Amino acid sequence: MPSIPSLGGRRGRNNRAHERVVPPLPVPLSAYVVDCGVYVDGTRLPGRWTHTEAVAEVRSRGEGFVWIGLHEPDEHQIQGVAETFGLHELAVEDAVHAHQRPKLERYDENLFMVLKTLRYVEHESPTTANEIVESGEIMVFLGKDYVVTVRHGKHSGLHGLRAELEAAPDRLRAGPAAVLHAISDQIVDSYLAVSAAIETDIDVIERAVFAPRSPVSAEQIYLMKREILELRHAVMPLASPLRRLAEGCSALVPEDVRSYFRDVDDHLTTVTERVISFDELLTTLVNATLAKITLQQNADMRKITSWAAIIAVPTMVVGVYGMNFDYMPETKWRYGYPLVMAAILLVCFVLYRIFRKNRWL
Repeated sequence: MPSIPSLGGRRGRNNRAHERVVPPLPVPLSAYVVDCGVYVDGTRLPGRWTHTEAVAEVRSRGEGFVWIGLHEPDEHQIQGVAETFGLHELAVEDAVHAHQRPKLERYDENLFMVLKTLRYVEHESPTTANEIVESGEIMVFLGKDYVVTVRHGKHSGLHGLRAELEAAPDRLRAGPAAVLHAISDQIVDSYLAVSAAIETDIDVIERAVFAPRSPVSAEQIYLMKREILELRHAVMPLASPLRRLAEGCSALVPEDVRSYFRDVDDHLTTVTERVISFDELLTTLVNATLAKITLQQNADMRKITSWAAIIAVPTMVVGVYGMNFDYMPETKWRYGYPLVMAAILLVCFVLYRIFRKNRWL
């Protein structure tokens, strides 16, 4: 008689099949949405809006735009915003994972721009600081009726900029491109401030390097070069996106806004020139520091060699008379010891004067 399959195994499989999968609890909108505003004719409409309500309001009116700000959202949190505004999946992935170089990309009729933010870290002395520049990122999605900003980092806040723009309706009447310009302008202005502070630090290092007793090591200068490299990675790649915006790469940037991007590009050029000069100067300081170290080592070797030569004279003489031969006539002489000591002192003195004259001692 054939055996009957065990019902216990089937019962276990059925139970597992009917187990309820509990989805993760969604994060409240306010946890990552910093602000969401609707702007019509340059003026912010009163009230609090979700991104879906804001888009519906703008599109029902047929004018205005939405500006929503996000702070370090994850993939699940940004998904609803991406679907509402039709953001491209590749740009969304970049916005979530961050660590992108400054760039400007076009997806259909929309723009995606990445900018690096920089903050100067206050410190007592540039020769002892471990970190001088702190970086963050701002990603901007730009459409005909929306601006979505995604921030990474603690110092990349846009609250003050939003308040400044809301106090100037004439600027916001230019549409979403005005917001992109204001963000770019604020970031480049921060580059100018950071570069000015770094210039002061480099002046301090330069004076310390050429001081008689320099407290600066080559490692400290390399640390400053690393900070300049971080500044360079933020500044250099941004030139091309700003130039494209100034030249009108998209219809989303009106003609009257393009001239403002040219002004931002001019400021960025100033920062770029500073960064290049900083890098060249630090390279020179590294070479000068290494040259000073080499000279100091040579001076030390000359001193060691000079004293070794001076000490070799009494060592040799004492070594000869320490061999205890039976027939050494001068050892029996009454004035032998004083004469030998006088000869040792005389030779040592002559050698000392020679080395001193040649600046070996």
